[in-house]
Amino acid sequence: LFATYLHPGDVFVFPQGLIHFQFNVGKTNAVAFAGLSSQNPGVITIANAVFGSDPPIDPAVLTKAFQVEKDVIEYLQAQFWWNID
Repeated sequence: LFATYLHPGDVFVFPQGLIHFQFNVGKTNAVAFAGLSSQNPGVITIANAVFGSDPPIDPAVLTKAFQVEKDVIEYLQAQFWWNID
């Protein structure tokens, strides 16, 4: 998991193929602009990448990101995730 704080005017580029999510830790609304590198950027199974990652993503981060209880995240992380691509 790579984490960074962005401030007004900052730019962040996600490398091609990197699974990513954003979480607003501020107390006001945030705006983000996204651009893709092609018309067909591809498909990736997010559930496998998020809940089946090795090492696992901290359940506290996922609890905030998905706005569910910690036991739900722990249940999902305990499942057998395989690559269905």
